[in-house]
Amino acid sequence: MPKKSKKFVLHSFLFCFIFNHMVEDSSKLLDRTFGALADPTRRRILSQLAKGDGCVTDLARPHAMSLAAVSKHLIVLEKAGLVKRRRNGRVHSLALEAKPMKDAQAWLDRYRKFWQGNLDQFKKYLDKLQTKETKQHDNQ
Repeated sequence: MPKKSKKFVLHSFLFCFIFNHMVEDSSKLLDRTFGALADPTRRRILSQLAKGDGCVTDLARPHAMSLAAVSKHLIVLEKAGLVKRRRNGRVHSLALEAKPMKDAQAWLDRYRKFWQGNLDQFKKYLDKLQTKETKQHDNQ
């Protein structure tokens, strides 16, 4: 095998490996994001944090659950990258992180464009059928 050919194969292999790894990582992050957003308590916590940073006890106050239960929800949000925790002595302050939400929105937008295009084509098809039916009805 000529040198150029081996080099090309190696570059192709590395590109595929890196690309597949990026897709797997991206997929895992999306899975964590959507998994975290699937729970109504976690969505309410994110809504609270959208108004400003908060400590665990402040975030737990509106929920009818223990501090330990809220902490478990916060850990899920942290693992998804949706929340950033800062410690100042014994006080844990949490802040909303936008990047995972932006990534999820970008993923949804790609599919929205796909479905929007399909729905636009379907509408054209229905309009064409209706025009055809109207012409047939007018000719009778």
